Amino acid sequence: MENSSKFFANKDCEYYPCHKMEGDLNCLFCYCPLYHLEDCPGNPTYKDKNGKRIKVCTNCTFPHHPENYDRIMAHLRK
Repeated sequence: MENSSKFFANKDCEYYPCHKMEGDLNCLFCYCPLYHLEDCPGNPTYKDKNGKRIKVCTNCTFPHHPENYDRIMAHLRK
């Protein structure tokens, strides 16, 4: 997939690839815009730290799959 408004691969980034996954890795949402949402469509886990529940997205690749761009944007529009 070529770079477009829905996809960007920053292969010059020192952390690329930040996740091990098959196919194209979309860097457009390097920092996930769904992080603050409790009901995100990804697969986060949670841990307790100092009495607070912390969302852990380390193993979530949902925002990095190019085909999920439209789902992410629709979720943010809610």
